[in-house]
Amino acid sequence: MSEDCIFCQIVAGDIPSRTVYEDDDVLAFLDANPLAPGHTLVIPKAHHETLGDLPTDAGASVFETLHRLTPVIETAVDADASNVAFNNGEAAGQEVPHVHGHVIPRFDGDGGGPIHAIAGARPDLSDDELDDIAARIADDA
Repeated sequence: MSEDCIFCQIVAGDIPSRTVYEDDDVLAFLDANPLAPGHTLVIPKAHHETLGDLPTDAGASVFETLHRLTPVIETAVDADASNVAFNNGEAAGQEVPHVHGHVIPRFDGDGGGPIHAIAGARPDLSDDELDDIAARIADDA
């Protein structure tokens, strides 16, 4: 628990939320600044700043909750689809330093783009560069 973390304060009940799901390890609530009706955040109750800090069992609990809630959220707001994503670190747009998955309902013609649209211009990478990146990732996976 981090005293400065708004999500830890929500878990502690010090800040109200529109909770949609809770168990021993995970809390899910509507985003206070939604990008769409039903925009929901799924967080581990324990404080972990990034996915790299998140223990495997806590990550499994978060993903199980995302898996359970995504179709429920889509049905609740009559969405055609959804984006499920994490902003992992400040450079990626993570505004609250506590791991949180977003379920953002999507609607035909809503003007939103795919996940690929968030990163800006695509890099021009050669086959050799792609092979090198793949090898470095595989070596540490």
